[in-house]
Amino acid sequence: MTLLFVLRLRGSPDRTPEQEKALELLRLHKTYHATLVQDTPSIRGMLTQTLSTVVTWGEIDKETLVQLLQKRGRMTGNKKITEEDLKKLGYNSFDELADALLAGKVTLDQLPGVKPVFRLRPPSGGFRGTIRKNIKAGGEAGYRGPRINELIRKML
Repeated sequence: MTLLFVLRLRGSPDRTPEQEKALELLRLHKTYHATLVQDTPSIRGMLTQTLSTVVTWGEIDKETLVQLLQKRGRMTGNKKITEEDLKKLGYNSFDELADALLAGKVTLDQLPGVKPVFRLRPPSGGFRGTIRKNIKAGGEAGYRGPRINELIRKML
């Protein structure tokens, strides 16, 4: 089971009720908020059928996930995740937590006190294309596969 990184690109105007509900279920309430989800047929269907014009997603790799947890991972109270917090959760390092997340042994929801949403900034250097078009049409929205890792690094 692979882990997908889902990033909201567009805001609330012109969203259908189905899109709003799907974004709410993923906890993507604002632009540039992101989350990690397991790659299941129901999630894949929601992303491709309902949210393909609103979000971009792809498979996250281990080193990018470690950087994401270190720089943008938050505990309740908006505190950064520290090594002591990891020890309380039963992990010795960010690498160990990343391995558990990628293997599907644990999700961010199951970790007490860890926020399941990452708040990112706009990418340094900007997007290559418009966020209104699909990635196949020269835009930024939709499925981008492993290339999502480049975008995440630009947004940390």
